[in-house]
Amino acid sequence: QVQLVESGGGSVQAGGSLRLSCAASGYTYSTKCMGWFRQAPGKEREGVAAIYTGSGSTYYADSVKGRFTISQDNAKNTVYLQMNSLKPEDTAMYYCAAKPTYGGPLVSTSYNYWGQGTQVTVSS
Repeated sequence: QVQLVESGGGSVQAGGSLRLSCAASGYTYSTKCMGWFRQAPGKEREGVAAIYTGSGSTYYADSVKGRFTISQDNAKNTVYLQMNSLKPEDTAMYYCAAKPTYGGPLVSTSYNYWGQGTQVTVSS
């Protein structure tokens, strides 16, 4: 089992920045991939960014490329999502997820473990 706890959400004006953190505990040695997903009211959950924990390879949704950056601190078992140039359409609940496999880094159904989510609200 892997436990994930997100933090760092909040309210910000358009153009602003936020950094989300996801602290992992438990059987983290088995984790191969960690991702950030978001879900707005009435919409499906979508993959935002992901990182392969071994190689550091990163993946991004087209909607956030150039604005969001995923990174990791292996010593702290923590993954971050730096979000810059935020837009109102980025408003959503953001979830951290982990899985012990590669492939489909932005596919939510491929993930085994999920955090409780942290709300991000961007006002215009």
